[in-house]
Amino acid sequence: MTTAQSQVELLVCTRCRHGEGDDGAADRPGNLLMQALRQVSLPGVTITPVECMSNCARGCTVALRGAGRWTYIYGDLDADAHLQTICQGAAAYRAAPDGLVPWRERPEHFRKNCIARIPPMEST
Repeated sequence: MTTAQSQVELLVCTRCRHGEGDDGAADRPGNLLMQALRQVSLPGVTITPVECMSNCARGCTVALRGAGRWTYIYGDLDADAHLQTICQGAAAYRAAPDGLVPWRERPEHFRKNCIARIPPMEST
């Protein structure tokens, strides 16, 4: 495993309500997604909860980032329907040294629900 591969992070918005009422933070779809992701194995990927990613109109949101890599933000995710999609996407992202996974190699949901692609920060 290279150093770049070991620095992959999956950010998960835990405040997402995806248009639902506020029955408490534990029941929010974003928090349920975070809990589900903590139950799966994602070698080399650190899962980090985030309070808000300001993407409320597009449902549950995650971001993949790493040092020297492009960052991707994906939305319209659901813990029940997209857990495997997120795992596959995170593994493909980790395997790409610069984070640029070829479009056809991304899970279909990632191809259709990419919110943003952000270039890596340049080191000084």
